[in-house]
Amino acid sequence: MIRSFAIAMVFLASASASAFANDTTAELGAGGLILSRSDAIVMAKEDLFISEQQVRVDYVFRNSTEEDVETLVAFPMPDIEANPYLNVSIPDGTGDNFLGFKVSVEGQPVQPRLEQRAIAVGIDVTDELRSNGVPLFPYGEAAPQALSGLPDDIVADWRDRGIIIFDEYDDGSGWKRVPSPFWTLRSTYWWPMVFPAGAEIRVSHSYTPSVGATVGLSFFYGGKFQGDAYRDHKSRYCMDEGFEAAILKASRGAPDGFPPLFETWISYILKTGGNWGGGTIGDFTLTIDKGDPKNLISFCGSGVKKIGPTTFQMQATDFYPEKNLDVLILKRVNQN
Repeated sequence: MIRSFAIAMVFLASASASAFANDTTAELGAGGLILSRSDAIVMAKEDLFISEQQVRVDYVFRNSTEEDVETLVAFPMPDIEANPYLNVSIPDGTGDNFLGFKVSVEGQPVQPRLEQRAIAVGIDVTDELRSNGVPLFPYGEAAPQALSGLPDDIVADWRDRGIIIFDEYDDGSGWKRVPSPFWTLRSTYWWPMVFPAGAEIRVSHSYTPSVGATVGLSFFYGGKFQGDAYRDHKSRYCMDEGFEAAILKASRGAPDGFPPLFETWISYILKTGGNWGGGTIGDFTLTIDKGDPKNLISFCGSGVKKIGPTTFQMQATDFYPEKNLDVLILKRVNQN
C-alpha cells in the first residue's frame, strides 16, 4: 500500500539516534529552468526566493545575438522513487503536478507540456504501465488500485523485473500483501520559446517545495555533536560556531539533554543555471525565509546578510553556480 506521506507530521520532544531511520521524511530536490547548452542566451538576472511554503524565481534572459533564437525551455521535476517503506515529502500526492509548478513569460501564464517516463532497474517501462491502465504517478490511491486489478501473470512478471514490490502490512483487519509501485517517475515540464534578437525577456516560475524532516537532531546526541550526520551537515549546510552554540544552549535547557529541536530540509538544484550562455548568472539574488524568528537556519553562501526578522539574503555578480543549495532549518518542538 503506497501511503501519502508528509502531508502532516507530529514530532516528539525527544528521540534516540535509533529512531531517525524510521522517523525521517526525505525531501525532493527541484531547481530552475534549463535548456540545451547555449552561448546565445545568457541569464542576465536571477532573483530566487525560498521558503517552506514556496519557491519563486524571477529571471531576465538576454539574447546576445542579432538573430531570434527559438529553443525549448524545460523544468525537470525531481525524480520520485516509489517505495512503500520510505517516507518522501510530496506536497500534492494527488496528481502529476505534485509540486504545483507554474510559469509565466512577460507576465503571461504559459501552459507547459509534461513529459513523463517510468524507469525500473534502468529500463523504461512507461508503455507497459500505460497499456495496462496503470498511472505513472506512484503515490496516492490510483496506481495501487490499478496494480491490484492486474492478472497474476503480469504481477509475477513485474515483480521479477523490479517494476513492483509486495507491501506487507496489518491495517487492523488482518495481514495484507499487495503489489505496490517500485519504479522511478521522471517528469519534465517543457515549452517552446522565442528569444528576440538582442532583447531581454522576463520569465517567472514558482512551485511548492518538498520539505524533508526528522524527529530530533540526527547530528547531536549524547550531549555533543557527533556521527556521520554531523560531518555531512557541516559540509552540506555550512554550520558555523554561532549555529552550533544555539543548539548547545537549547540542550542545556532541556531536562533530558536532548535539544527540543527537529530538522527540516529544503534542496534547490542551482547548478543548472550554468547551462545558459557564459556559464554564469549576471546578477544573482538569493532570499531565504526561515519562517519563524525562533527557528535556526544554516546554508552555504557568501556575504549573506539578515534583512528581516526571518529573511536572509545573498547577492552576487557573475555568479557561477558550482554547487546546489541545501537549507537546514531547525524548529522547536510544539512551537506555536
